[in-house]
Amino acid sequence: MLTAIVLIDTAADQIPEVADAVAEISGVSEVYSVTGDIDLVALVRVREHDKLADVIADKISKVRGVVRTQTYIAFRAYSKTDLEQAFDLGLDD
Repeated sequence: MLTAIVLIDTAADQIPEVADAVAEISGVSEVYSVTGDIDLVALVRVREHDKLADVIADKISKVRGVVRTQTYIAFRAYSKTDLEQAFDLGLDD
């Protein structure tokens, strides 16, 4: 599973609408409105590298109200929560 963190700048008056539209895109697992220099953070999780372009460049960036995106691809997860969920699924064997 590949994970990308996508920082999204939006038109100021369209943040909720953009967040809702991005959250509906297949491959987007979560969308957060945040404080700071950007408006939204989306987590994209896909199985194949080529799907990242489909989700980010072909869909997220074309949502009405999206001004700019910046994408970071995750190499490794260090979240205790993720590890606990893996053990709950029986992946510790």
